[in-house]
Amino acid sequence: MTVKIILCTTLLVLISLGSATAQSTDELFRQGNELFEAKQYDSAVAVYGDVVGKGLESAPLYFNLGNAYFRNGDLGRAILYYHKARRLDPDDEDIVGNLEFARRFTSVQMEGVKLNPISSLFGAIVEPYDLNFLAWVTSGFFILLFVLLTMRFGLNVRGLVVRSGLTVALIVVVTLSLLTTVKYDNDYRTPMAVVIAQEAVVRTGPSLLSDKELDAVPGLVVEILDETGEFYNVLFENKRRGWIEKDLVAVI
Repeated sequence: MTVKIILCTTLLVLISLGSATAQSTDELFRQGNELFEAKQYDSAVAVYGDVVGKGLESAPLYFNLGNAYFRNGDLGRAILYYHKARRLDPDDEDIVGNLEFARRFTSVQMEGVKLNPISSLFGAIVEPYDLNFLAWVTSGFFILLFVLLTMRFGLNVRGLVVRSGLTVALIVVVTLSLLTTVKYDNDYRTPMAVVIAQEAVVRTGPSLLSDKELDAVPGLVVEILDETGEFYNVLFENKRRGWIEKDLVAVI
């Protein structure tokens, strides 16, 4: 009996703490919105940052934080949080629009070697969709394929509908599996970062003594290829690469 009372009391305490934390983050989020509306962008950034620090991850939070950074003149971090928001809600037109608008303000536009057209095509196809959505749809068609296989070879059903459905389901499953893999690679497997420093020198090697390869600017997105000590080896959108200090970029 004593054990049950202790367990119930502990459970109630944990529920209360969780509820208090939720109320705290909700209140902070509302406070950040009020500060943003009052054009107190420094304070809004600080409050939204407190919410992020509490472990909350949501597209509206990242979107509002990106807006606050943009209005505060911090282009690099604005683009960083727009990317974080788009990863969670890729079909939100406001997020996509603000990200594209912010990227126009980068003082250096990446021009040069074009990306692989096939990779670009697949990337463009999966970009508007959330990874979870693609995974659920793929799972649904996989179940359908399993049912049709069972009917065709387990129950020996030879009707035209089953045979045609089996072919279509197989093609769809293979296609969706490929697209889901591309989405996972683009959003999670391939580490990406955004240049956030006002002055960011990209060097030929992982040392401050290495020659300068190029000057990066806030808002440029890079792929992280490797890391050594305090440096990342990064690849830019135009396929130029080099080494940059880790504290000059932020991982998406």
